[in-house]
Amino acid sequence: MVAAALTDPDRWRIEYSEQTGSTNVDLAGRAQAGTLENGAVLVTEEQTAGRGRAGRDWQCPPGAGLMFSVALRLPSIPPDRRGWIGAVLGLSVVAAMGRVSGVEASLKWPNDVLIDGAKCAGVLGEMAGDVLVVGTGINVSLTGDELPRADATSLMLAGATTDRAALLAAILNELGDWCDRWAAAGGDVDRAGVRPTYQAACSTIGTQVRILLPAERWVIGTAVEVDESGALVVADESGRRTSYTVGDVIHVRPPRSGDSR
Repeated sequence: MVAAALTDPDRWRIEYSEQTGSTNVDLAGRAQAGTLENGAVLVTEEQTAGRGRAGRDWQCPPGAGLMFSVALRLPSIPPDRRGWIGAVLGLSVVAAMGRVSGVEASLKWPNDVLIDGAKCAGVLGEMAGDVLVVGTGINVSLTGDELPRADATSLMLAGATTDRAALLAAILNELGDWCDRWAAAGGDVDRAGVRPTYQAACSTIGTQVRILLPAERWVIGTAVEVDESGALVVADESGRRTSYTVGDVIHVRPPRSGDSR
């Protein structure tokens, strides 16, 4: 697979592997060892130890997905704002899917990518020293029998184009543009347009949700916004708002027609 139509090919250093444990782990290890170039992109056909949020396993049949991680040094962005990198890549995936595959995708807080309410991709970002490592696994050509869970889908099942090389190039182009705007704004997610664009693309906002918190505690309410820190703000029945930085979100009921986002 060769990425095509990169608007800034000198920015990205793309490497391919047939199989690896985890592209995020590989790049993070190289970052800690001081052997990682800024803009490194590691793409693999198969991950044997892929990770999702909260350390969960992530699996995809060989060649049926687009799995890659990116290493970025963004010194102008303060450390307390770098957690937005997952949202930035999520926005890039949604935009690229629309451009290349012709599907309207949305984001589920914090960083799942949905098509018609079903999960098609996930994003995982982490820090490795001064390096941001962020990766995604996208279900591209999985059949119904190959999906890892009942509420998942793939680009093929959604009737979309499955050109992985074009999709990779489009995602990297979007990611580069977003990182430039974010860095120019000194990490300010509002001034860079990251937070308003994320909220517009996030189907969690305006939806009644159930959130599973640590210690098996559930909360129920309506998701009203994502704040500047990246936390999900939820209003309960009395209107009291609480921010959550972690938790598994279930969309209980979508917003009614005419509800504000």
